[in-house]
Formats: sequence, structure tokens, C-alpha cells
Amino acid sequence: MTLSLVAACLWVVVASVIALGPQRYHWPAAWGLIAVGVPILGWVTWQNGAIWGLVVLAAGLSVLRWPVRRLFANLRRAER
Repeated sequence: MTLSLVAACLWVVVASVIALGPQRYHWPAAWGLIAVGVPILGWVTWQNGAIWGLVVLAAGLSVLRWPVRRLFANLRRAER
């Protein structure tokens, strides 16, 4: 297993631990996870290929589903 995949797995573990904490920390932690997760996603894609990049992207989207839903809701609202 490459170091980038280890970092992605560690990211998922940290996200799971944050999800167990108080709800008032979820949104600030989500922004931190996004800021750290995007470079990890690029690193995984660069080192392991597009298929693993898509797998890690799907894992990240499943963990951070509320920020993604809010983003799409804002985009739809901006179209109107």
C-alpha cells in the first residue's frame, strides 16, 4: 500500500473520530477535512491512478455528504 493510500485511510479515521464529537465542531472540522482531503485526493490520483482517485473521491463524498448537499443546493439557488 502506498503512502498516499495510507494518508487517505488516516483521513477517513480522523473524519470518523470527528463525527463522534459534539455537533458544534462538525462544520469547522468539515472545512478542515476538505482543505486536507483535496491535496490527498490529488496525491492518490497522481501516485495510484484515476481509478483509485475515484474510489477515494467517493469515500470522501460519502463522509462529507452535508457540505456537498449544501454546495449543490447553493448552486441550484444561484441558477434561479
